[in-house]
Amino acid sequence: MNKLVVSLLLTLGVAGAATAAEPIKGDAAAGQAKTAVCGACHNPDGNSLAPNFPKLAGQGQRYLEKQLHDIKSGKRTVLEMTGMLTNFNDQDLADIAAWFSSQKGSVGAADPKLVAHGEALYRGGDIERKVPACLGCHSPNGAGIALAGFPHLGGQHSQYITKQLNDFGEGTRTNDGDAMPMRTIAGRLSKHDVEALASYIQGLH
Repeated sequence: MNKLVVSLLLTLGVAGAATAAEPIKGDAAAGQAKTAVCGACHNPDGNSLAPNFPKLAGQGQRYLEKQLHDIKSGKRTVLEMTGMLTNFNDQDLADIAAWFSSQKGSVGAADPKLVAHGEALYRGGDIERKVPACLGCHSPNGAGIALAGFPHLGGQHSQYITKQLNDFGEGTRTNDGDAMPMRTIAGRLSKHDVEALASYIQGLH
């Protein structure tokens, strides 16, 4: 019981790091026409077929819009997208985010050998290492918390998740906010933890 309470408190501490923001206003229909260039890597509906490119379909609009702004400004470095957003204004980015957010995401499969460890971390965290349960911010089914800007993870490519966790842990991705929740958490995960979590998330729905 005590472990459950501590895990919940750790999770709520991370979730509390989010700050309120103005509602996002995007036009999904207008966004579809602006995503032609995106389709080469992410597929027209946002369900990327390449494991190194993230699935955008069904992702929270607020989270997507923030990432687009961060990539455009250079706050988040994605070499493959260098200069691709330069000519898009704020309304364009909101429309693109709205389009991908409105699409249905696909689901992958988890490695059966990694499911138990991945599920244990995702649902219960690790109290001794002060790793909160992922479900606190990303929900039990991986849908995230769209209004808070916490991303949808369920069904995402394991290769992409692995890279992001490693980047956060190594400090090469830093756009998780001033409270540094993902950098702190990822820095406490082992290579096996990352592999198991990424695989579990790929099959989560």
